[in-house]
Amino acid sequence: MIRVLHVVGSMNRGGIETFIMNIYRNIDREKVQFDFAIHTKNKCAYDDEIKELGGRIFYITPRGKNIIQHYRDWNNLFRNHPELQIIHQHVSSLTYINPLKIAFRNNVKIRIIHSHSIKAEGKLHYLFHILHSRCIDKYANIYFTCSELAADWLFDKSKVKRKDVHTIKNAIDVEKFIYDLEKRTKIRKKLSIEEDFVIGHVGRFTEAKNHKFLIDVFDEIANKLEKSKLLLIGHGALEQEIRDYVKEKHLNNKIMFLGSSSNVSDIMQAMDAFVFPSLYEGLGIVLVEAQASGLKCFTSEDVVPTEVNLSNLVEYISLKENKEFWAQKIIEGSGKNERINTNNIIEDAGFEIKNVATDLQKQYLYYVENMD
Repeated sequence: MIRVLHVVGSMNRGGIETFIMNIYRNIDREKVQFDFAIHTKNKCAYDDEIKELGGRIFYITPRGKNIIQHYRDWNNLFRNHPELQIIHQHVSSLTYINPLKIAFRNNVKIRIIHSHSIKAEGKLHYLFHILHSRCIDKYANIYFTCSELAADWLFDKSKVKRKDVHTIKNAIDVEKFIYDLEKRTKIRKKLSIEEDFVIGHVGRFTEAKNHKFLIDVFDEIANKLEKSKLLLIGHGALEQEIRDYVKEKHLNNKIMFLGSSSNVSDIMQAMDAFVFPSLYEGLGIVLVEAQASGLKCFTSEDVVPTEVNLSNLVEYISLKENKEFWAQKIIEGSGKNERINTNNIIEDAGFEIKNVATDLQKQYLYYVENMD
């Protein structure tokens, strides 16, 4: 059995973390086992499941807290655990590549960097991204991406050849999301939204997800449709700011904060439209999930990869358009939509988790057996 060390900030629910867990649940864990290096001591949403599946969780001191201990933790991890043959680091930019550098110096055989976004968070991060792009080919020897845009962003200024970048699709468990009228009725009753036009959004409360604009758009919809609700699933640094903004807009009785949910697939059944006005996205796995549940989706043009458009359910709208335009498009587009089973469409597009997990497992095994 080989062990793969996944490097993430934490294992709370989010796009990257959901992707990793989807893979983890569907690999042959007698052949490939996952471990996780994280930067928080707080208990995370997936910790218990990871341990149940046979994984280990290693804490690494954040570099901003203690840079010396940070390096010591990484070196100790690799020296004490020579069984870690693969490091798989998930990134939004090349700002932070210490895990790969230290793995290289400790002779970890396979060093994967996996692009999940198309933008750095701020000017300083961008500067480090550019600096590290000059040497990433030295420290990583396998290159993954979730989309063409994410590959262009991460590797464009590096020496990495585009032909060497492998696309790993952010696949989902399609069957969990198939539209179910019984579930829809049950959830809508539970949330007391039986008679409402329900818009949904799933995403961390971060700048990238553009929540304030989403609230503004919904405000316009609520003005046109008295019986309407907005469901927000997720947590994040900007959550309180968005809660305050909702109060300021007098929408407390219209917008529901549902937190970080383990049953997103069920809650999606209750929605009538899915709105995702992100400022930038590596892919947007929740859009795949929304399509799998037959939802009409409205998302940002040019900054959300076209690879996520698997059906005729995705409508791209420019962020240059105002809130009134978005609101009208959502009302008109959702009224025409009849929920259908998109299972075959998602599978044919290559986003069914079992197939992707099997393929990635084969890649891990191949690398260990064939790379020096």
